[in-house]
Amino acid sequence: MKRQSVINRILLGLAGLVLLGSGLVVLAGGFNLYERRNLTPPDGWPLTTPGAVVISDGTRTRWTDQGWWWPVAIAVLVVIAVLALWWLLAQLRRTHPGRLRLGRPSAPADGVELNERALGDALAADARGQAGIGQATAHMLGTARHPEAHLDATLAPDTNPAEVLQALCDGPLTRARQSTGHSDLPFQVNFRTSRHKPRRTE
Repeated sequence: MKRQSVINRILLGLAGLVLLGSGLVVLAGGFNLYERRNLTPPDGWPLTTPGAVVISDGTRTRWTDQGWWWPVAIAVLVVIAVLALWWLLAQLRRTHPGRLRLGRPSAPADGVELNERALGDALAADARGQAGIGQATAHMLGTARHPEAHLDATLAPDTNPAEVLQALCDGPLTRARQSTGHSDLPFQVNFRTSRHKPRRTE
């Protein structure tokens, strides 16, 4: 699993837990469950009765007369907004390796580089030569040290996807790994089926 996906899932999980916990606290206080169930909430627990508020007037205006309060409050809000915007842009940005150094990452070939588009075109052309594939396009993602190959292929009618996938792994993927020196080159394939007119049987 990609590092970015792991971070996204952790952040979404934490946000979900916070929202779920906050919702349960609000419901418990709104339906007066503490009094109905004879439960004693901890000291300082918020929203224990239907008429309770999250932030009291005294708490809300406690530091408003201090000179540092408004700059700190604005700075915190700006930081939160910037972090949220950075996270959003990080989801939209897809990194590309640019130029790949040929050879093993630990010992690249001196001065030998390959454009990512050239590698993608060669990979797609090699894939189109495989039986069962009508059209294919390929592009590279990731970084120069850790590239990832992504292939979109259109399957011909009456083709076994498992056999085509195995042929791609044994053929174009193996040759791409050998030619670039990246023996651990990740490979993702997206299959589509070609549209064809229904055939009439008699």
